[in-house]
Amino acid sequence: MGTCDTHKRPFTNARSYQRLQLIAGTNRDLVTAVAEGRFRDDLFARLNLWTFRLPGLADRREDIEPNLDYELERFAQREGTRVTFNKEARVRYLTLAMSPAAAWAGNFRDLAASVTRMATLSPNARIDRDCVDAEIARLTRLWSTEAPDDGLAGLLSEDQRAGIDPFDRVQFVEAIRVCCASRSLSEAGRTLFAVSRQARASTNDADRLRKYLARFGLDWADVR
Repeated sequence: MGTCDTHKRPFTNARSYQRLQLIAGTNRDLVTAVAEGRFRDDLFARLNLWTFRLPGLADRREDIEPNLDYELERFAQREGTRVTFNKEARVRYLTLAMSPAAAWAGNFRDLAASVTRMATLSPNARIDRDCVDAEIARLTRLWSTEAPDDGLAGLLSEDQRAGIDPFDRVQFVEAIRVCCASRSLSEAGRTLFAVSRQARASTNDADRLRKYLARFGLDWADVR
């Protein structure tokens, strides 16, 4: 009769285990979301081992030009057609793409989609100025729709808003906010000129604010 030699074998668990490494990305502030109860704290604790914060494409404009070439190469591999820019069209597109007006809310997905559209619609596999101008118009409309409402649309025409420098726009939006929160023109003036009025021998804050609003063709009644 044979003998059993199982006692010579090391014990092994019948179940096998596999290691899982999860890499996740989000454009939300999960710390804030957890604090507000919009994201499970236990799930965040499991995910939050290593955290890397990457700025969006709008804050990494130096990456736009090399990725323009990368997306054209991807298009060639995917579609079997190599498309190139003519020099003037490339400069024109990059001027907009790297400007402060370029929102790139969808980051590299937006850039990839933009390049794909131009490459697909380009005549004779050559992206020319007409093709770029059409894409610039489309992107400009998109970014203007995505821009946060700063309250000026109800006060100024589109042409008037387009004629305000970004620096002046920030100042103007704050002035409108204070006006809307104040009971009178004088009260709004005192708030807006609280520091500079201390250096004046005589003050007329209401008149200063009235003249400021008049620069944009507005008066107190329009703002209120």
